[in-house]
Amino acid sequence: MTQGHNVVLDYGHTGLTLRAHPVSFLRKELAERRVVTCAEAMSARDGRWLMAAGLVLVRQRSGSAKGVIFMTLEDETGVANVVIWPKLFERSRRVALGASMIAINGRIQREGDVVHLVAQQLFDLSEDLTGLADRDLEFRLPTGRGDEFGHGTPGRPESREPSDQGMKSRDSLIPDLHIDQLKVKSRNFH
Repeated sequence: MTQGHNVVLDYGHTGLTLRAHPVSFLRKELAERRVVTCAEAMSARDGRWLMAAGLVLVRQRSGSAKGVIFMTLEDETGVANVVIWPKLFERSRRVALGASMIAINGRIQREGDVVHLVAQQLFDLSEDLTGLADRDLEFRLPTGRGDEFGHGTPGRPESREPSDQGMKSRDSLIPDLHIDQLKVKSRNFH
């Protein structure tokens, strides 16, 4: 199984994972589209225009906020706080309420320690999560000197592992039932 498949299964069973964050599998493609991480967005200077993306954790529309939507996005680097004004919400209602992964094009607003990304455009990236189960992370840490005892020697078979000469186990994965899309459950408060 790929690392992405393990993450998809974790989300399917528990709604979270302790493995790699789902967005980390998409980071290279997002960087090519000039989408910054949530940590970069929240540390950007006041007034900077940028695009950030992440999984939607929370959507909140408080009665006292006069129709403003507050959204929390998460990627492998942390969270970003997003403000969606009522006019943009009405134009992009389907994306704002239905996307499990979203990209926000907007402007950073800082007031003291409080930082928000004020949205100007919303993009549904939920389709990018399709096929996550087929992905592996590209970078793996090499073992260093002294790690051979715990991790084996790179390029050599592990002597403590059973060899392939014996009976082979049956693959329990049925390709037709392969789960290929991550399902993220966000919390919505109205």
